[in-house]
Amino acid sequence: MISLFLFFYGVALPIGLLLTVLGLKGLMEITRYESGKTFLYKLNPLTKVFFGIVVMSVAAVTIWWIGAILTLVTMFLYLTLNDGKKKFAYITLLVFITIIGSTWSIAPYTPNSVLQMVFPCPTSSYTVVWVWPSYFVNIMGYEPQLTLQALIYGAQISFRITSVLVSSLLLILTTTTSDIFRMFSKVKVPLAITFSILVGVKTVPRIFEILDTSVKMQFIRGLGYGKPRVLYPLYFFYAGLMAIIPSMVYLLRGAKNLAISVDTRGFRAYESRTMLVNLPFTKYDYAMFAVMIGLIILAVLANIYGFGRSIPYVGY
Repeated sequence: MISLFLFFYGVALPIGLLLTVLGLKGLMEITRYESGKTFLYKLNPLTKVFFGIVVMSVAAVTIWWIGAILTLVTMFLYLTLNDGKKKFAYITLLVFITIIGSTWSIAPYTPNSVLQMVFPCPTSSYTVVWVWPSYFVNIMGYEPQLTLQALIYGAQISFRITSVLVSSLLLILTTTTSDIFRMFSKVKVPLAITFSILVGVKTVPRIFEILDTSVKMQFIRGLGYGKPRVLYPLYFFYAGLMAIIPSMVYLLRGAKNLAISVDTRGFRAYESRTMLVNLPFTKYDYAMFAVMIGLIILAVLANIYGFGRSIPYVGY
């Protein structure tokens, strides 16, 4: 019974927090563009793309706590956005959910041979949290024992994911699809790739909006009516699952209509396009490039002084 509880804790808790506490509305808030006047809105889209790439690279080649610091610092940038406190709360919750989900997707599967590189001590000294039954080991591929060291290792790995997540969402929150298209065209990115990226950026918030509408419609039609409120999260989860297929059908139909629309307007008729609006690099961009250069230097120094990823993640 405890094994099942731990399993569903690792699987159901992130999903439950995502659907009930953060909610589809919260996901829409941090994946949808809103105009603003702070420095993040004034950055060139290419600068934001490079920033995300640099953060991802630095987090990938350095020790875990550098990724944790990058996550925390980037999260505070959300306070400069429109309604920044609300967005900061949403992104904090999303990071927390990501850490839990990532930890529990890594820890049960990490063998002692890997943990010994991370924690160079006899495996007999590891703190055993739980011993999995044989069917968890044989069917699900779990390691026989869940140790505290495996949980620490999973949490350390999760900071690579969170640093990329928070830096990437800044691009979606502060940049219009038109500006992204102009910048990618200026640096000669193929139009097919540019268009695919723009469709993705445009679709992400739309997915949550459609799912939210579909879930609410199911409750309006009587889903869970008269049932105990303690079962509401289960009905909400069920409604979310039932909304996936209709939402995907709606989005695919919209993608088809969009393809027809751009073809009739002569999209890709020429290899290059002229632009009415020029996107210059401002002093804010140069400041961000200086920050990125500093991060690259930090990554190099970290590897030189023994804090690179070749040195295992140390939890103490």
